[in-house]
Amino acid sequence: MARARNGWFVPENTLFSIERIASNYLDEGKLNSFLNQYEQVTNPKKIGVVMAGNVPAVGFHDALCVLLSGHSLLAKLSKDDTPLMFFLLETLKKLEPEFKNAIQIVERINEADAYIATGSDNTARYFEYYFAQKPNIVRKNRTAVAVLDGDESPEELSGLSEDIFRYFGLGCRNVSKLYVPKGYDFSKLYEVIEEKRAFYANHHKYFNNYEYNRSILLVNQTPHFDNGFVMFTESEAMVSPLSVVYYENYEDISHLNTLLENHTEKIQCVVADPTKVPGAVPFGKAQSPGLKEYADGVDTMAFLSSL
Repeated sequence: MARARNGWFVPENTLFSIERIASNYLDEGKLNSFLNQYEQVTNPKKIGVVMAGNVPAVGFHDALCVLLSGHSLLAKLSKDDTPLMFFLLETLKKLEPEFKNAIQIVERINEADAYIATGSDNTARYFEYYFAQKPNIVRKNRTAVAVLDGDESPEELSGLSEDIFRYFGLGCRNVSKLYVPKGYDFSKLYEVIEEKRAFYANHHKYFNNYEYNRSILLVNQTPHFDNGFVMFTESEAMVSPLSVVYYENYEDISHLNTLLENHTEKIQCVVADPTKVPGAVPFGKAQSPGLKEYADGVDTMAFLSSL
């Protein structure tokens, strides 16, 4: 049903998302450790959550935070992710009867006392206007970037390919830009990502985007690397089109830090070797966030606990 509603939600990605929810969000030990850091509310309120639909079950973390904090959830599901999120929320009700009165799936969230909304930069402007009179978290477009130095192992590059391609690159934690030293040799990366060819070159929605974006690069005579299903082109922009990965050269660590700091508001996470880039997400782990890896870096539980 999820795939019938949204052609991007292939079973492999849907199962991957559900498995990450189970292992990273619903593990008892992790949940208890997470909850010990927050106070549960004594005066529950109705929290309206406008969910995104770019990747399978992407709205689950917000729903979970609302329920764990003790508030009631008014969930406005994305039309692109309705079957999967409906199933998950209904399953929660069956597993925990106390959630039956705490979960409502609604079309309008006017009755909410506070809001959490995720959308594009454009829709975020409307959210900020409509929800201005009540406490809110409004999220905009973000992306992930990766930092390479040329010494990455094949295993690390394979992990990077997962960070780039999982969910077809549609998530805010997908790597859409690489920071590389001048003269970086892309051949090792291309060799590793070749394993993705059969799947992505044969997915018609993805490959249509590839052909369209390839035509634009060719018509504009934009220099780029092309292996037949993904293209790399140099750009200072952050969010690349589907099937395109941007890259930008850095001169040294100081220059790299400046480049990253200039785009703090657009970067969801930095993928790199954590021993070389402090605070970075290890290669291959961008799509496996933990409970405390909040979207846009805003502590959702702290916000809910303060209401």
